[in-house]
Amino acid sequence: MLGCRLDTVGIEPAMLAFDAMLSPLFEGRQRDITEENIQSRIRGLTLMALSNKFGPMLLTTGNKSEMSVGYATIYGDMAGGYSVLKDLYKTTVFRVSEWRNAHRPRLALGPAGPVMPTRVITKPPSAELRPDQTDQDSLPPYDLLDRILMALVEGEKSASELIAAGLDAATVTRVERLLYVAEYKRRQAPPGVKIGSRNFGRDRRYPISNAFRTS
Repeated sequence: MLGCRLDTVGIEPAMLAFDAMLSPLFEGRQRDITEENIQSRIRGLTLMALSNKFGPMLLTTGNKSEMSVGYATIYGDMAGGYSVLKDLYKTTVFRVSEWRNAHRPRLALGPAGPVMPTRVITKPPSAELRPDQTDQDSLPPYDLLDRILMALVEGEKSASELIAAGLDAATVTRVERLLYVAEYKRRQAPPGVKIGSRNFGRDRRYPISNAFRTS
């Protein structure tokens, strides 16, 4: 819809090569997140090769919700030189997408009218690393997840405060744990746009080690 050329590069040959390379070491073990991450890293490697060969900078795709809870693969979808969605939570990405489809900013380079299919906005979010996979298989719905994250990150609330406010204790505790555990990934993420009050990397830095917690 933007009028860009679309190139499709299949990753199956690379996956088969990695399967063959690693099969002596992985013998007797079930396929799991390891193979899913290999797919992501093959995608990143392929896109970086195109960036190196032809010059344009590779943009990463992760948003603030995903980076908060570590739903991003180092050397995979985190590969790139700039993160456009770095400070936008997933629900904000949806709202911005809907707004852009209905408006054309004065300095926009894209065409007038919708610039992305509605299905891109409305389909269940997925890393697309296995059949019928969705983010909500292992995460709360993004409306709830972002509400918790905004309180923990932007509001600097504690888990105990959120639980006292009526949010489910197990969900809040798990999200808080994911937030702290993913700090090491965020330290390796590229720079990006800042739109909020607590940008990862500059405004909010927490220890990686020592099982650091605030509550």
